[in-house]
Amino acid sequence: MRWDNLSGDGAAEHPALFGTQVVSRTFDTPEFRGVTFHEVRARSIVNRVPGASRMPFEWTVNPYRGCTHACVYCFARGTHRYLDLDTGAGFDSQIVVKVNAPELLRKELGARRWNGEHIAMGTNVDCYQRAEGRYRLMPGILTALRDYANPFSILTKGTLILRDLELLRSAAAVTDVAVSVSVGSTDEELWRTVEPGTPAPERRLDVVRTLAEHGIPCGVLMAPVIPFLGDSPEQLRTTVRAIAAGGAASVTPLALHLRPGAREWYMRWLHAHHPGLVRHYETLYADGAYAPKWYQRRITRQVHELAAEYGIGPAAAGGHRRVGTGTDGAAGPGAPPREAPQDPERYGLFEGAPVENPAQGQQLTLL
Repeated sequence: MRWDNLSGDGAAEHPALFGTQVVSRTFDTPEFRGVTFHEVRARSIVNRVPGASRMPFEWTVNPYRGCTHACVYCFARGTHRYLDLDTGAGFDSQIVVKVNAPELLRKELGARRWNGEHIAMGTNVDCYQRAEGRYRLMPGILTALRDYANPFSILTKGTLILRDLELLRSAAAVTDVAVSVSVGSTDEELWRTVEPGTPAPERRLDVVRTLAEHGIPCGVLMAPVIPFLGDSPEQLRTTVRAIAAGGAASVTPLALHLRPGAREWYMRWLHAHHPGLVRHYETLYADGAYAPKWYQRRITRQVHELAAEYGIGPAAAGGHRRVGTGTDGAAGPGAPPREAPQDPERYGLFEGAPVENPAQGQQLTLL
């Protein structure tokens, strides 16, 4: 058990994973009750996505692991296994915090070997989950990216991103910045049961509206579209209509996928809340983690048709542009100039960046 020495405010050595001590903390506040934070000093923070991945980006930064959003379907649940932590309730309540993320990122961006490639954030767990309100890692991360004029994207369900609005604006003045907000459905009953720790969908759409009003185009990742619970024509229309009203620059639908770790937890939830759907899910996902192609194409077609009706479209190449021409946020001393990315389309935001599995003989990278 890698974490068997962690308790209270104590510490445990685990140099193979973190290179230094791990300190575990609990906070007696309502928003963090029942949550344990494992503060670590990571060895690296810019992580390469494995070449076999389906993701349209190569590099990620993830300052947290585990997520208090507690989304029952979260694909990243399986990553907690690599630390011998529970992928169910433990994923929601045992949060790894890379407290040295900002300083480490600045160091890695300034390294001679770094070529200023696009960095995606929020692809594994949300960098604006509730823990960010206490640890405040993102301001330092965004400042480093801005100072090195390094292109980046953020995917989030968190309204806390608005705290960093001015940093986003200053970064967008010197490099390519893309923001996407995840809203799979505006059905309130469904939201309360499958995403209990997240802001309400309408609050997330307020984020989209606010960013757009401040000159930062924001797309919506309509994900996940949940089979039999959030995919009726009426539900899709209501959600796309709300996304359009929020001023989204684009909408990209993704059907629910159930990887190992997430699949077991989701099916347990389904048995408890919708037992009549269990057989349907076993059939729909019989061939693996992803819904059949015919189902994915149907959802994509319906959403794109609705988006066109309401005046928005799918994410497109070059859809996220630089904002402003001012000098605030210019690259800091020693920061080399960066070329704009040559293929903006590949930087679209999709959830699900895989994690290297040490059980398969690969090096563990903390995402």
